[in-house]
Amino acid sequence: MVVLRREIGDVLRDARQRQGRTLREVSSAARVSLGYLSEVERGQKEASSELLQSICVALDVPMSLVLREVSDRVAVAEGLLIPDTVPADLAASMGCTGEGGWARTRSELAPIG
Repeated sequence: MVVLRREIGDVLRDARQRQGRTLREVSSAARVSLGYLSEVERGQKEASSELLQSICVALDVPMSLVLREVSDRVAVAEGLLIPDTVPADLAASMGCTGEGGWARTRSELAPIG
């Protein structure tokens, strides 16, 4: 069974470790206790949307990319095919197909994991 808080924690930990940063550095920047951040990364605590945003800002990683990576991991666990791009019909319905919109190929985004 996929546990969402574990997937979120794994993605956040991977991002932090790729940057070569310590839990202490990120917890200080995010203004969250070291112990709590550790529990979030280990999937023992659920991060609120506000806390998740604060951690993402501290890591300088857009929350949308964290959530997309989490979504991709869940999809893989469920045995689903993961598209390489935002579906054209979804992008069009959101009005995001023009220059500077978010309808870009995955390779144009900074991967999380």
